[in-house]
Amino acid sequence: MRDPFAKSVLPSLEGAIRDVRGVFLLSAAALRAAGQRPFGREAILDQIEAIGVRSTSVVLLTAVFSSMVITVQFSVQLARFGAKEWAGNAVGVTLARELGPVMTALMVGGRVGAGIAAELGSMSVTEQIDAVRALGADPVKKLVVPRVLATLTVLPLMDAVAVVIGVLAGGLVASLDPNVSLYYFVLAALRSTTMTDFMTGLVKTLFFAFNIAIVACYRGMTTRGGTVGVGRATTETVVITSVVTLVLDFVLTKIFLTVGWG
Repeated sequence: MRDPFAKSVLPSLEGAIRDVRGVFLLSAAALRAAGQRPFGREAILDQIEAIGVRSTSVVLLTAVFSSMVITVQFSVQLARFGAKEWAGNAVGVTLARELGPVMTALMVGGRVGAGIAAELGSMSVTEQIDAVRALGADPVKKLVVPRVLATLTVLPLMDAVAVVIGVLAGGLVASLDPNVSLYYFVLAALRSTTMTDFMTGLVKTLFFAFNIAIVACYRGMTTRGGTVGVGRATTETVVITSVVTLVLDFVLTKIFLTVGWG
């Protein structure tokens, strides 16, 4: 008789391995299909509008209040050492290298990833994806590639905007102290944040974007079980993309520091 622990764990492990393999196969198919004509510019532009424009408010609100929080924390802690004027330096580098890319990816992964999984999951359970195949079209080319390319396009842009807005928001909070001016805070952030810091964050967003789009598409296209399956795929997409984003952030940070980008 099999051990109850093995009976519960082995199927989950087998499913995880199967999902990882499926994501890699879908990634390869998407990369191959992306270079094939027609390029589907209209579909890509539609997805850029759906993924980017509609997520901007969420990303900006997150950037503003996250920056305000870390500015307050840095100001209080640095004041203990008589170095409150260095808060702008710390906030600028933190936003450019870590907070901006990660928070943007988590917000987009939560909103956009769930939306993609729900949309493709609904198409899967109603056999619309099978209908696309029956008509002779490639579902990967028609459904996956536009969403992947759109996410890869908009996430770095939203990260750049989030960093700028975050620095300004942090400066406004810091300027509530009569000893700190908005101009000095922003100037300190600009002086301490190098192009390497900024590009490190942008490069990270490319990995985060691909993770969000491809996982959401995979979970959506493999959805089974009707509306219950769609809800499960949506939840799993948010959890998986969030966890993988944090893991990728750690791995990429170590790699960048190793190669001298730190």
